[in-house]
Amino acid sequence: MQFDKNTLIDYRIKRCMETIDEAEKALADDHLNLTANRIYYSVFYAVSALAVKYNFSTSKHSALLSWFNKNFVKEDIINKELGKIYNKAFLNRMKGDYDDFVNFSEESLNVDLNKMKKLVEQIIKIIKES
Repeated sequence: MQFDKNTLIDYRIKRCMETIDEAEKALADDHLNLTANRIYYSVFYAVSALAVKYNFSTSKHSALLSWFNKNFVKEDIINKELGKIYNKAFLNRMKGDYDDFVNFSEESLNVDLNKMKKLVEQIIKIIKES
């Protein structure tokens, strides 16, 4: 099934917002690995929407991360400090999904969640302005 760009962008932003809600609920319920996963996927969906806007396509999470860093963080379109949360979230998701005995702290994830929300706001603003 083929969708137009704006429909796909809107869908991915909707998924992003739903996933932020899931991250907040997981953190409140002390499901820290799930929180780390949902923080990552919130950013992933937002960046995926941005990629559609800019006609970039990949099936690799690492390629999407690299594209975002090169074109938005290194070019100072996205604040570097906020841009770092995508990298951290990517690594945390990998650790939480594939490593044993990973212990995330609630405090650290709460900071990450708040930074992720700010990053998502910036990404959505870029999508709407471009």
